[in-house]
Parts: sequence; structure tokens; C-alpha cells
Amino acid sequence: MHRHTLAKSSVIPRLLLYGRPACTGGGVCAATALTPTAYNLDLEMKDDDPLRDMRLLMFVDDTYEDLELWYPKLRLTEAGGHVTVAGPQMGGVYRGKHGYPCQADAALNDMEEADFHGLVIPGGFMPDKLRRDQRVLNLVRAFASAGKLVAAICHGGWIPISAGVYRGVRVTGSAGIKDDLINAGAIWEDAAVVVDRNFVSSRKPDDLPEFCRAIVRVLEAQRR
Repeated sequence: MHRHTLAKSSVIPRLLLYGRPACTGGGVCAATALTPTAYNLDLEMKDDDPLRDMRLLMFVDDTYEDLELWYPKLRLTEAGGHVTVAGPQMGGVYRGKHGYPCQADAALNDMEEADFHGLVIPGGFMPDKLRRDQRVLNLVRAFASAGKLVAAICHGGWIPISAGVYRGVRVTGSAGIKDDLINAGAIWEDAAVVVDRNFVSSRKPDDLPEFCRAIVRVLEAQRR
């Protein structure tokens, strides 16, 4: 005997089922035409934009880690935030490690900490380039001094290391920069996400859900 089930969607408010599979003895199934059956799945829609009107800055340059830029960018936008991606040149197109392009919304030279509520730093090989840019380091120091969000994932921690803002801070990051973090005075933890005051850090792309949830929580707390 063949059992066929049809799962009701938890997303679509109203689902019409037009038939159920009918199987012959040989196991061949066909949909029979039945009177449509209506399933009311009206759901309460909760307010899902906790970052409404909050402004976030992200860095971009060539060889960024594709997921570590795009996942937070889209997740924070979905939560109501306004995300600005800044690169060496406004309008410049930068390609990730896996070839995905990102066009910079603004130039790093024009960025000011006062215009944003927080900073998110993706990983990849990009941080090893930007950590040599004094403008970038000054921006990171300004966010940290103001007590605003400084979030870094994977090799993104290289930039706060060079900015000198991790001393005494509990952090995680790629295993490849563990020694760099410790040498910079950070307190290393091997965890999917570590939150220490306004600092949020994660290790790798697999940690992105926890990373983004923590970013949202820190920003919500800063807003209060």
C-alpha cells in the first residue's frame, strides 16, 4: 500500500487542494479531480522589523567571503535595517571568494561612525587588505569607543585586531586567527557566537544564523 501525504503550508494564508493521488494496483498514481477543499491558514503576522530605521555599515573589497557578507546584509535588511556596504570606491564592484559580485553603496573615505548604529565585518581574504587602511581602523575604533555594535565573523576579526579594540574582550573567530586574537589581548572562546557587550563574533559561515540573531539582540538592546 502506498501512503501519500500533503503537508499544509505554514506560510500561504489559504491553500486549495484540488485532488488526492489515486493509486492503481500497479503503483501508478494519478490525481483525481475533486471539489476544491479550502484550508484556512490565516496566521497572526507579528512585527518582524525590530531594526526599523537603524543604520548598519558593512565593509567590502575583493575576495570577501560571499555568504558572510550577503547573509547578514539580507537578514538585517529583512529585520528593517538600512545596510550600507562601503568599499574603496563608491560604485565599485567587488567579487567574493566564490565570484559573487557586490557593488559598494559608498566609499570608505566618506563613512562616519555617527551616521550608523553598528558595524558588521565579513571575513574572507578581504580583511587582510582593509586592516592596512588607517581610515578603516579609525572607523572601527570610533564604533568601539562609542559603545556601538562591532560584529565580525571568521577572518573579519583581523580588522578589530589591527584597530586594537579587542584587548580584554571575549571573542571567537576562524581557528586560523585564534593566535592573532590571543596575541591582541582577546579572550578566545570556541563557540558559534560570542557576545561581550557591544562586540559580537562568530567562527564561520555555518554560524551565520546565530551570528545574525546576536546582532539583532545587541542592536535592540542599544535602542532601548
